[in-house]
Amino acid sequence: MIDIKDRVKNAALQGKIVSAYEAAQLINPNDKVGISGFTPSGYAKAVPLALAERMEKEPFKIDLWTGASVGDEADGALTRANGINRRFPYQTNGDTRKALNSGAVKYIDMHLSTMAQNVRYGFFGDLDVAIIEVCQINEDGSLVPTTSVGNSPTFVSKAKKVIVEVNVSQPLSLVGMHDIYEPLDPPFRKPIPLETAGDRIGTEAIPCDPSKIVAVVACDVPDTTRPLAPIDDDAKAMSQHLINFFEQEIAEGRLPQNLLPLQSGVGSVANAVISGLAKGPFTDLSIYTEVIQDGMFDLIDAGKVTVCSGTALSPSPDGLKRFYANIDEYRKKIILRPQEISNNPGIARRIGVIAMNTAIEFDIFGNVNSTHIMGTKMMNGIGGSGDFARSAYLTIFCTNSVAKNGDISSIVPYVSHVDHPEHDTMIFCTEQGVADCRGLSPVERARLIIEKCAHPDYKPMLTEYLEKALAATKNAHTPMLLDEALSWHKRFTETGSMKK
Repeated sequence: MIDIKDRVKNAALQGKIVSAYEAAQLINPNDKVGISGFTPSGYAKAVPLALAERMEKEPFKIDLWTGASVGDEADGALTRANGINRRFPYQTNGDTRKALNSGAVKYIDMHLSTMAQNVRYGFFGDLDVAIIEVCQINEDGSLVPTTSVGNSPTFVSKAKKVIVEVNVSQPLSLVGMHDIYEPLDPPFRKPIPLETAGDRIGTEAIPCDPSKIVAVVACDVPDTTRPLAPIDDDAKAMSQHLINFFEQEIAEGRLPQNLLPLQSGVGSVANAVISGLAKGPFTDLSIYTEVIQDGMFDLIDAGKVTVCSGTALSPSPDGLKRFYANIDEYRKKIILRPQEISNNPGIARRIGVIAMNTAIEFDIFGNVNSTHIMGTKMMNGIGGSGDFARSAYLTIFCTNSVAKNGDISSIVPYVSHVDHPEHDTMIFCTEQGVADCRGLSPVERARLIIEKCAHPDYKPMLTEYLEKALAATKNAHTPMLLDEALSWHKRFTETGSMKK
């Protein structure tokens, strides 16, 4: 039995220490359960595993709410036990993805900044149980999160009962890294008093009435983070294109020498682009983002960053070891906040965030698909990209120009699913180049995106489509051939390639 009494500072709560199996018995069929975690960091592990084991013997389902994606101990185990009825707001687990794309799980994809307030508004019904991973419970019952904050503050405040996992694999050096602030709701909401990326506006722990805590569980399972793809030549090219673009913006007087606060989405492409900035000329950078990946550590280690604000650490396995090995230095720069603060559109607009996110595909007019493969199969979810896209000072979407060894063009006549309309997008970047579409009409955007971003194999096909559409529609504002706009996707599903 793991001894956690030294991490449970509230004496009364020491009497509520039980096994994960016993805690799982406190969850009832059809309960709405909110768990900590944002990306595979800081997520509840022991109790979800015990709950999945119980479901194997005693079939029933719950609704599962999280901050974003969580590890296999939660999403995967509960999915394989056929224990999830409804799931939101974001996921990356392979088994869960198959389940939601087969209709076995009802999945709701939503902007991550809106989740907590929608819970408080009661839009999804009452939250029955919150399961929160912490590194320490304070004397007053407040909870010190681990490697993510996500929606945990709201789950704790709204749940009827709280189960706390004290994870001894998470170092106590995390204490003090968090800034917990939960806004009031309309009509009583006040301005969020955050003016720079480094401002602290809340508390270091999540307030919690000890009487709500029904069980305390010991856990020693570490975060199971995902490896990131190696930084290849395409990623290096994208980084250099953006460095050149930022230098031009500085020369034109539209950016200061140290840029503006940077936001970068999750995943290998976004991480590689950020990592490339470590070799760039910019210093005294600030970061206001949702996930902190290996590339952010590269920037900090290079002495380029003054502050790094996010809601979760989402490094590779090697990056997580790197973080723990140098935690006393990283904690001087890193602040972890609730996701409705880290992803808040009002703050993004106020401080002038430069948003850099990843697209699955974008079309010649500037619409972006971030979520669906061939228009129907959910990949992960919109995540925080929409929170930033509409409100950022600069909105940039990056992707490789082709996928599947060149059989898919990431630039298409029209996207198969729209997550970010042309009204919310500005700049597009592939390994081919950068298309700055600010102030351009749809046809001007189309010509520039084809010229700067499309792969040479697909440029003639895209140009042919555009000219044909212009002729057929007599130079319409947004020329489209209704019978051909999605023909590239249809051709791929039928032949395995978008090429003619």
